[in-house]
Amino acid sequence: MFKSKKNRMARGIKYIIIISIIILGVAVNISVRAYTMSSSNYRMESDSINTGGVDLATSTNYRIKDTIGEIATGNSTSTSYNLFAGYRQMDESSISISGGAAATMSPNVGGISGGTATGSTTFTVMTDNSAGYALSISASTDPALKSGSYSFADYTPASPGTPDYSWSISASDSEFGFSPEGSDILAKYKDNGSACNTGSGGVSDKCWYNLSTSDEDISSSSSSNHPSGTLTTVKFQAESGASHLQEAGAYGATITATAMTN
Repeated sequence: MFKSKKNRMARGIKYIIIISIIILGVAVNISVRAYTMSSSNYRMESDSINTGGVDLATSTNYRIKDTIGEIATGNSTSTSYNLFAGYRQMDESSISISGGAAATMSPNVGGISGGTATGSTTFTVMTDNSAGYALSISASTDPALKSGSYSFADYTPASPGTPDYSWSISASDSEFGFSPEGSDILAKYKDNGSACNTGSGGVSDKCWYNLSTSDEDISSSSSSNHPSGTLTTVKFQAESGASHLQEAGAYGATITATAMTN
């Protein structure tokens, strides 16, 4: 016996957002730093007392940077500090990212009556890189939120490239988008109380944008935030319009967060 399309839709829609994390930029060269000596013709970023070495040697099998005869090198730690002594160790930094718990959106939305479901997850990025970090997110599929062959369209802001201050879709559509919040969010997601990509505010549940399979930068800093790190919250929203018929099912999206040193 076949059930009507109307009955199948009436069961409602469930959403599960799966979060994955990528960390990039561990032990990378710092591109911005203080310098020890300078003149009108040069800057000496760091100096070392040693008897020799090679700045960079390579072959088909290896890459090496070395110094000879340098004293007092190595790692030293205590409850108050981490010391990376030596010319080569000064050229490296670290980055970590935590959080990214799965976000279960609620409430369930009726396939015929429509409605809105919301959820959120958080990421904390910590780096000792003096040039800071960048945090981006991307979706594994296009569109992001799917259930088999059925899907919600990715959110469409009124002005391409600029988030909508207030979430808004047509009653005949269903769409899925996100909004980041935190002290390091990009200017694109800041607001002046009525519009995004302007001002310095960060009103909660504002500045909505679409996910894509390409990385979308959402937070960044230009300095170290070690050892406390910085929290960014990513809020998700899915809506099926009152005159839109959305097929019932468990809808899910896989979102990848990537943290990199600058």
